[in-house]
Amino acid sequence: MFKGSIMVFLGACSFGILSTFVKLAYKEGFTLGDVTGTQVFFGLIFLWVMVLLRQLLGSKSSSTSFREKLQLAAMGTSTGLVSIFYYKCVQTVPASIAILLLMQFTWMSLVFDAILKRKLPKASQVSMVILVLLGTCLAGRLFSGQPQTFDWAGIGYGLLAAFCYTIFLAVNGKAGNNMHPINKSAILLTGATILVFTIFPPVFLVNGALFDGLLKWGLVLSIFGTVLPPILFAYGIPKTGLGVSAILSSAELPVAVLMSWVVLQEEVWPVQWVGVALILLAILVANWKTIFKKKKYAGALAASGS
Repeated sequence: MFKGSIMVFLGACSFGILSTFVKLAYKEGFTLGDVTGTQVFFGLIFLWVMVLLRQLLGSKSSSTSFREKLQLAAMGTSTGLVSIFYYKCVQTVPASIAILLLMQFTWMSLVFDAILKRKLPKASQVSMVILVLLGTCLAGRLFSGQPQTFDWAGIGYGLLAAFCYTIFLAVNGKAGNNMHPINKSAILLTGATILVFTIFPPVFLVNGALFDGLLKWGLVLSIFGTVLPPILFAYGIPKTGLGVSAILSSAELPVAVLMSWVVLQEEVWPVQWVGVALILLAILVANWKTIFKKKKYAGALAASGS
């Protein structure tokens, strides 16, 4: 379980550093289309090369119908929208605030699930929503007593990114569950790439931007955004369980805030760290019973084996 926990934690950290690299790419004059386009382009190459290597090494391919592959590609468009909306948000608000807006998927997922099941959420889930919203207000310095200026369009893009991520989480388990994670990730990213290139034609392939500094950002964003996290999560989550993984994956939030503070030198107030802590506490509250049951089950197995 320890190795699995490390993998999930590292996957979350990979996601957490993305906003900082995107900010740095913007500072060099690159556009939203450049950033999102190179991320999916190089990520797609890496993943399909890995799929090919698995086949050359004799790994068995799962029997997945063409219809199911199309479904996966369609689901992948939601991840493309997450990247577009999130990176647009990063373009207009501090990176430390952008990640807070993306983390709103935690309560959006509960609301979405309650609507689908037509069932009111549990008290612990309501408590999580309250803590997340309170933590967001603190981390966003709404209670600082000083006037705050917000780019409302940027906030809207951040919330749209959270909503699209909620949709992705809701439908991700509906298809391709019998596939290897690398194969599934490759097909999902294929759908995301088609969407991104439809909105932002890949002019970076012909206008010389790649060899004018964009190449390094495309490689970094693709590795830490589309290659490493799916592999690390695929290895770690089955070993740790969803409850523990949800808490470990929330490391994305403090990592993003820390990176924005250290690398981008954005101002992060103590009250913002309190807000981050509240959001992490909310995730812990939401998954506490799951973790407790897992530990209790593991203890029972150990006792029966002794």
